[in-house]
Amino acid sequence: MAAEAEVRVLDAAEELFYARGLQAVGMDAIRGASGVSLKRLYQLFPSKDVLVEAYLRRRDERWRAALASHAEALPAGRERVLTVFDWLERWFAEDGFRGCAFVNSFGELGGVSPAVAEAARAHKDAFRRYLCGLVAEAGAPAPVGGQIALLAEGAIVTAAVSGDPGAARTAREAASVLLGGYLACEPR
Repeated sequence: MAAEAEVRVLDAAEELFYARGLQAVGMDAIRGASGVSLKRLYQLFPSKDVLVEAYLRRRDERWRAALASHAEALPAGRERVLTVFDWLERWFAEDGFRGCAFVNSFGELGGVSPAVAEAARAHKDAFRRYLCGLVAEAGAPAPVGGQIALLAEGAIVTAAVSGDPGAARTAREAASVLLGGYLACEPR
């Protein structure tokens, strides 16, 4: 029963925080959207700060798992790296896409909430490390992983601001050129 209530609260928090922002959503709105009593909500999450941290942790885990599931359907190599951008483009085209929840959260509260700042930094670091791993499996030198990560991050921000999912295609093309330059030089 408690686990079900917690899931309902986190589902409501994710939907509302992502759509409206952290500061614009109060606990009462989350109570209403989740159908969990305010008393139960505060038993599960004693403060909004605790709920925000739980929301960000869960979003990080789910987002990175969905990306990995998509990418790892392909064999290790160049196409596995590039398919990350295909996944990003599908995400950018989803109804309600508002960019990166971690960039948005950092922009709202990163200067005043060490927990939000840390969650955003941890997410970005994990994403970069994941991409670096894919690039290493493809056989490109280590610095290329950071460059690919920067292309992905730029695509996320560009798509959020412009509303154009095509930012992922542009970043994919740049990543392909970058990888091609390094992998073409590698002995076979």
